[in-house]
Amino acid sequence: MNESEINEMVIKCPACSVEGIAKSIMKEIEIPHFGKVLETTIKCPECGFKHSDIIALEQNDPAKYVIGINKNNLSVRVVRSQSSTVVIPELGVKVEPGPKSEGYVTNVEGVLTRFEDAVKKALNLFDDLESQENGKNTLNRIRELKKGNGTATLIMLDPFGQSNIVSENVEISEIPEEELHNLKTGFSHIEE
Repeated sequence: MNESEINEMVIKCPACSVEGIAKSIMKEIEIPHFGKVLETTIKCPECGFKHSDIIALEQNDPAKYVIGINKNNLSVRVVRSQSSTVVIPELGVKVEPGPKSEGYVTNVEGVLTRFEDAVKKALNLFDDLESQENGKNTLNRIRELKKGNGTATLIMLDPFGQSNIVSENVEISEIPEEELHNLKTGFSHIEE
């Protein structure tokens, strides 16, 4: 990764509202196979608030990225923009972008960990027997995939083409028009 201009400043904390204590850092970074991004981080030493985001600075054609998850590619790099939908159909799990959606750089195992954390939170929210059973089954399947047992499919759908799965084995294709029309972007729209 090539880093260029770094902008650092002290700001009012968005969480605890203490003036002049939170540190805001913005870096423009060139990520191989991806392009230029703006990495932003806000940290507050007073309350412990931390927020990071990756914002793509280039727009590309809409793209669908597909890779098989198996024991040989858990370390494959995954770049998810804030506008990307991530799906593992065999597990019945999907994350769509919302207004607070964040971009991130991780690997296939890291994506599985993010889904694992989300399922754990869902198990705390829903206490009916069916939801608990489904959640526990999904958790077990995610954990097995992380151990290298079994296979599944990781799909990222990005209407702005700003995401990437950095592997020779990734299939990159156009998103069909009808599918593209139904994708969420995470951005709010105000209709008059």
